[in-house]
Amino acid sequence: MSNQQHSPALAQGTNLAFPAATVLGYPRIGPNRELKRAVEAFWAGRVSAAQLEQQAAELRSRTRDHLVSLGLTEPAAVPSSFSFYDQVLDVVATVGAVPPRFAHLRAADGSLDRAAYFALARGDDEVAPLEMTKWFDSNYHYLVPEIGPETELRLVSDRIVAEYVEAREAGVVTRPVVVGPVTFLLLSKPSNDAPAGFRPLDRLPDLLPVYAELLGRLADAGAPWVQLDEPALVTDALDVPAERVRAAVTDAYRALASDLAVGAQRPAILLAAPYGDLGDNLPVVAASDVEAVALDLVKGHTPAPDVVEGLARKTLVAGVVDGHNVWRADLDARLAQVEALAALGGRVTVGTSTSLFHVPHTTAAETQLGAGLRSWLAFADEKVAEVVTLARGLVEGRDAVAGEIAAASAALADRATAAGVRVEAVRARTAGLTPSDLERGDAADRRTAQAARLGLPPLPTTTIGSFPQTTDIRVARAAHARGELSDAQYDAAMEAEIARVIALQEEIGLDVLVHGEPERNDMVQYFAELLDGFAVTRNGWVQSYGTRCTRPSILWGDVSRPAPMTVRWTRFAQSLTPRPVKGMLTGPVTIMAWSFVRDDVPLAETANQIGFALRDELADLEAAGVAIIQVDEPALRELLPLRRADQPAYLDWSVSSFRLATSGVRPGTQVHTHLCYSEFGEVIGAIDALDADVTSIEAARSRMEILDELRASGFGRGVGPGVYDIHSPRVPSVEELGELIGLAAADVDPGLLWINPDCGLKTRGYAEVTPALTNLVAATRAARAAQVTV
Repeated sequence: MSNQQHSPALAQGTNLAFPAATVLGYPRIGPNRELKRAVEAFWAGRVSAAQLEQQAAELRSRTRDHLVSLGLTEPAAVPSSFSFYDQVLDVVATVGAVPPRFAHLRAADGSLDRAAYFALARGDDEVAPLEMTKWFDSNYHYLVPEIGPETELRLVSDRIVAEYVEAREAGVVTRPVVVGPVTFLLLSKPSNDAPAGFRPLDRLPDLLPVYAELLGRLADAGAPWVQLDEPALVTDALDVPAERVRAAVTDAYRALASDLAVGAQRPAILLAAPYGDLGDNLPVVAASDVEAVALDLVKGHTPAPDVVEGLARKTLVAGVVDGHNVWRADLDARLAQVEALAALGGRVTVGTSTSLFHVPHTTAAETQLGAGLRSWLAFADEKVAEVVTLARGLVEGRDAVAGEIAAASAALADRATAAGVRVEAVRARTAGLTPSDLERGDAADRRTAQAARLGLPPLPTTTIGSFPQTTDIRVARAAHARGELSDAQYDAAMEAEIARVIALQEEIGLDVLVHGEPERNDMVQYFAELLDGFAVTRNGWVQSYGTRCTRPSILWGDVSRPAPMTVRWTRFAQSLTPRPVKGMLTGPVTIMAWSFVRDDVPLAETANQIGFALRDELADLEAAGVAIIQVDEPALRELLPLRRADQPAYLDWSVSSFRLATSGVRPGTQVHTHLCYSEFGEVIGAIDALDADVTSIEAARSRMEILDELRASGFGRGVGPGVYDIHSPRVPSVEELGELIGLAAADVDPGLLWINPDCGLKTRGYAEVTPALTNLVAATRAARAAQVTV
């Protein structure tokens, strides 16, 4: 796998030697969420666009210098993977693929200023934003491009080049990172004006010259390498035939690597394929003329380079350090893996399986964790150190890193035998699981019992659960954590907020209320703090989308529930109103997906452990008189394997864990679930198999696209397709909401239709939420008056 030595398309003077150690990307929010604060200050008008750019440049500078200090010292070892919001949106802004509704925001040359860039992500008073959905099998959300035959594609931004030049002038030769052309188009959706049968991939011939021009500008700036991310090649769960995807890869990388015009120049290309195994796409990638290929060898398989045509001519970047989870690597085993690859005779360097933006910055900030647990972990900085160590071991021999290998092995041995990692009582309970634990009785009988108990009007209105987390709530929570507010004082503050939220909902006129969740820091962390087997971080922030950051909990041991977790707050809320108040829980799959889950037991075992813990909580809520209990599973689609052959087993255990949690309640107790921001058509059967009485689903941004799939599947349960997009600051009008309600009523039996927002309201402010919900209720009442219902 030695590098190609001659290629007329490569820039003169380009150093083709790929660095011995690298990572595919690094957290871009800043160790103290500096980017989040800067961007949100810009949105609020507290800083100018120029000030935002300056703060971002300072963050990029600190990141580059930090990565060099960690050992990524060779040219092109440091990835340039910064984004103000989203890497897919960055390509939209670079190639000018702006939907017509945003045309008024474009400058004369087709470019977007910073405010316009954010408008595509967030919308404005008049225009809805781009859709958002999950990025492969991660909890990151990307913005979905809209591409049609009419979409203009030309290079309108040189920000990628400018950031390379910025780094070079500061003394660091970086490696620009760009979503590859095939993945960009495969992740796009047809524009509203696209004809039937059109696929965005049809525009590949038009997009490739734009990428070629970008590569030429990078070459002119002196960039020796560019990284083109093509994660779409590791999945076969696409609506494009596999043969066409392979043909697109061949065409794309022939055009970019081989067929540039005479005299054109380009950097050497690293084609990165994270999140899984390339499978049948590996020979196509290997046969291309790119200079390096990065493979995910954590979720993927180790290739046999001697039998794959073309791979022997390339540098193989072995992604043996897990960029998607936080467990310390087995350096002994990983070094053996790269040694075996190198023994085949080609050039091998060491890298991460994915970008590190899926993990927090460093364990050094988590001094409150026990020394044992902390020694089992590796966040981004520790993973960089692991990559550097493995590269050194590969180059200099095992003796050079014997101490690091011994330390890693000792930590792994300690983890395997630590108290709480295996709890026999928990294992015995899951081993005793029977099919009857997953059954709840006939859905029609339940519907009759629930209608008699609840007495709800047609098109009942509700929200998804959380209400805005105000500054006062956060101040009280922080003061309580510091010991400055007693338990009694904290409880009183939360009760006052719950009372305010209940009164507001009654005033607005909602039919089914929620307590607003003021006591919850996060829909997963709250439960992780109350369940055995979890640990939580103080500074372990990762980006979920845009400026939205979460702190995934660490699921390190067997899971059980020592005491009730939500009953106290739900009972109090219900005491304030005669209207039903939903109990609110997070489902087992979402708790796992939004945590760093243990890798030493099957996922199905952990899911059942959490399912039993939640089953106990539902029983206590029901005993407290709660008539409706919502168990959120927004991550059901998120964990779906990227290969179709692996999906049935996942869907079996994920659905079973939800049913385990919810099947212990009586027929008259109504079970809701909620899903958001995924391609649900792929899991419609699983959604039905959850056997929830009511399912609320994100639908506003897509204007009810999901309903076609629900109708086609024969879905016959209660459903609440969201009509209010809470991920945008816009306040939808009564007319806009009424139109969406009408679309929903045209596809869903009105007797089964609920009206609700897309998701929880935690991240919004009351200045938006109150008028939006008021409009939602007004639109619903108008629909009832117009006899939309049966």
